[in-house]
Amino acid sequence: MSNNWFSARFQKRVYLTRHAETRMQQRLISEEVVTDLIETGMLKYKDDQHFWIYKEYVARNDNLLCAAIVAADTVIIKTIMSHWQEDV
Repeated sequence: MSNNWFSARFQKRVYLTRHAETRMQQRLISEEVVTDLIETGMLKYKDDQHFWIYKEYVARNDNLLCAAIVAADTVIIKTIMSHWQEDV
């Protein structure tokens, strides 16, 4: 995966920040999991441009995984978190 790709779900380019890429490496989160998270995860909106996408991955012991997103013309993944809680 490059640090950007096209999302079928959002019909926009998706970009990973360097911070998000670093967190993926630290937390051993694969490119396939991030793609699945973005395309199929649950959405929790902060406002019209800021939201979280989260999903449980049963095979991992650090559920829930979550991506913090800023969306406008593109979808920007600011960070990838583990042990996330829905009540943020």
